[in-house]
Amino acid sequence: MNILDAISQSGFKTVDFVILVIYLVALVALGLFLGRNKKGEEKSANDYFLAGNTLTWWAVGASLIAANISAEQFIGMSGTGYRDGIATAAYEIMAAVTLIIVGKFLLPIMLKRKIFTIPQFLRERYNDGVGLAFSIFWLILYVFVNLTSVAWLGALAIEQILGLNGLAVSFLGMEVSLRMIIIVMLFVIAGIYSIYGGLASVAWTDVFQVVFLVGGGLITAYYALSAVGGGDGFIAGISNLYTDLTTGDHINDSHFHLIVQESHNPEAFANVPGLVALIGGVWLTNLGYWGFNQYIIQKGLAAKSVQEAQKGLIFAGFLKILIPFIVVLPGICAYYISIHPDAFTGLQGSINVADDAYPWLVRNFTPTGVKGLSFAALTAAIISSLASMLNSTSTLFTMDIYKKYINKNAGDKLLVNVGRLTSLVALIIAAVAVKPLLGGLDQAFQYIQEYSGFIYPGIILVFGLGLLWKRASSRAAVWTAIVTILLGVLFKFIIPDVAFQLRAGYVFIIGFFLFIFISYTDNHAVACELPSATDQKKMLKWGKILGGIGLFFILAAAVVVIWGALLPDTATPENHFIAYLNDIGFQAFFFFGVLVGEAGVWLYSNSRDKKRDPKGLPIDLDLFKTSKGYGWGALGICVITVILYVLLW
Repeated sequence: MNILDAISQSGFKTVDFVILVIYLVALVALGLFLGRNKKGEEKSANDYFLAGNTLTWWAVGASLIAANISAEQFIGMSGTGYRDGIATAAYEIMAAVTLIIVGKFLLPIMLKRKIFTIPQFLRERYNDGVGLAFSIFWLILYVFVNLTSVAWLGALAIEQILGLNGLAVSFLGMEVSLRMIIIVMLFVIAGIYSIYGGLASVAWTDVFQVVFLVGGGLITAYYALSAVGGGDGFIAGISNLYTDLTTGDHINDSHFHLIVQESHNPEAFANVPGLVALIGGVWLTNLGYWGFNQYIIQKGLAAKSVQEAQKGLIFAGFLKILIPFIVVLPGICAYYISIHPDAFTGLQGSINVADDAYPWLVRNFTPTGVKGLSFAALTAAIISSLASMLNSTSTLFTMDIYKKYINKNAGDKLLVNVGRLTSLVALIIAAVAVKPLLGGLDQAFQYIQEYSGFIYPGIILVFGLGLLWKRASSRAAVWTAIVTILLGVLFKFIIPDVAFQLRAGYVFIIGFFLFIFISYTDNHAVACELPSATDQKKMLKWGKILGGIGLFFILAAAVVVIWGALLPDTATPENHFIAYLNDIGFQAFFFFGVLVGEAGVWLYSNSRDKKRDPKGLPIDLDLFKTSKGYGWGALGICVITVILYVLLW
């Protein structure tokens, strides 16, 4: 089959491609316009890498979501929704709560220190070696994991939507797959404006892109639900999904439950293990990603002020709660259709692996014109993420390696040019490496989450305690980072059947005690003054409260796990409460207790310790004060989260 015949059978019409082309042309033109130099002025390093600290709250929030949502969500999370159900939405819902914590406790310290990059903070807080190691680590991760996976998944989705799977073209006597051509086109479009204009182009075009991303995604979800509703509208579709997947033969189906029981679906539990997806290892992924990932947090660092950054994070939090309705519900719709094949006729293509679900829905259930909008939404998600990653890659190399170790006296013009060259080189390397590194993945979202779990426990400890605990030492940071990776790999081999979120939680617990032990035995600590009496009283109070809560959770988890092991064979989750608690992953409270207790430890230590690391940060509780608007926004996110879990438990 040739390309034109394949496209003609995909259901796409000329108007769909016109909509897509108009969108792409407008995107590139807008990016180039917004990234231009002001008349008579050279673009400074701050202008290029941090948009001159001009981002407003709505630009920060929109850019965070546009950078975050990509083919990983549209394709990977929808695929996980198809196979496992709505529980995978925990990543998005709990991310919204995580943004509250990042905005209140982490971002204010970073903004006060006026940092360009996360490794720069590590260099200032610990030493040059720690900073350089993490700079190299993030560069490798961005080029060989993030850029490649986003481009590969994006191209895979476009192939599936257009019915181009497996097709190739002849070029200079060679057969070149269409997937590689699509990947190169995605890289070129993202590279044109991000390389030219820097973060200003990326962030402000993200405002434009997020409209298409959310709008197009909601439209696709609407038509998928309408199809499930049998012509009675999307409300009927939601009702059909909920009723069919929670009663009768599907009473133990996990697809419409946010908390998965292991006995009901062991495969789904391995990916989203009950309470662990609410209070367990998902916090490691979310805190690491939203708090310390350069291409994400860079949007907050570019804000006009702390207040604008915080409002932007709250805005992003509300958008995150919306994302499951855009990407997870369509996957569940595809699952519903697959178990009721007689009710749907004339369908094109098939779902061979879980990640085919979203492209298959777009191809079969969105009408002409809307297909173009859905296609534009997916393209917006892919391109915006690639652009953010390219910009952050150039920022890391230019500011953390080139300026620090290669040319300390480099001026703004040279730094901007080095940044542009770095983006171009990263783009070329990723394009060459993408095919050898990826392919044959059934559920890319879970794959990415699992292997991110190898590093995030150490990142949380090294960055989080470095920001918040005055005794955190560089020796502890180095050893914790090394042990985290080694334990992650070791646990993967010796306990492969344990859910990866639980494995990451165990690594975090071990790493925490290791970090505390090494820091307290480090002989480089110096004398310091205690905080003011008022601050000391506050920290002591909350240190004791959080420490007590953490200890309570740990003891409760121990009681439930031990009691569960002693239950007779006749005890089941249906007839015994302790068996039920174990079935939904109550052991997650071991991790949650340590996480809460960790906050109690550094608060208590900061208030009473007369020693600190030589580079320990001064304690300033005023940094954590927020506006009433921030408080109400945070409360709104928490209330919505509680309602969703009550309704879909």
